[in-house]
Amino acid sequence: MITYSTAALLFPAISLIMLAYTNRFLALAALVRRLHAKYLEHNRRGILEGQIGNLRYRLKLLRHMQGMGILSFLTCIFCMYGIYLDHTLIAEISFGLSLLFFTISLIISFIEIQLSNKALELELSDME
Repeated sequence: MITYSTAALLFPAISLIMLAYTNRFLALAALVRRLHAKYLEHNRRGILEGQIGNLRYRLKLLRHMQGMGILSFLTCIFCMYGIYLDHTLIAEISFGLSLLFFTISLIISFIEIQLSNKALELELSDME
């Protein structure tokens, strides 16, 4: 049986991961701005085009990561509401969905981190 404390365990985890995603977004936004300035300054196509494509895909992944994190948070709230109403089935399904959305969010985050490393490789190859 799911209790309030069981469902409440997800709240700090989801909050922390959403904070981390926001920080990733801010870092990507700063990177896009620097890349735009570099593009206007040098207008070098080769490596910049690769970086731009990588950034577009990473921003898309970040949007999905945040969306899954939000869905995880919402379904966790539904779980708490189900517990409050003493509807065990609603609580259990909501908790399961919350865990599923949280897991998907983390998997997408893993993929985005891999792409981030690839972007750093592009930067390093530009200097070699």
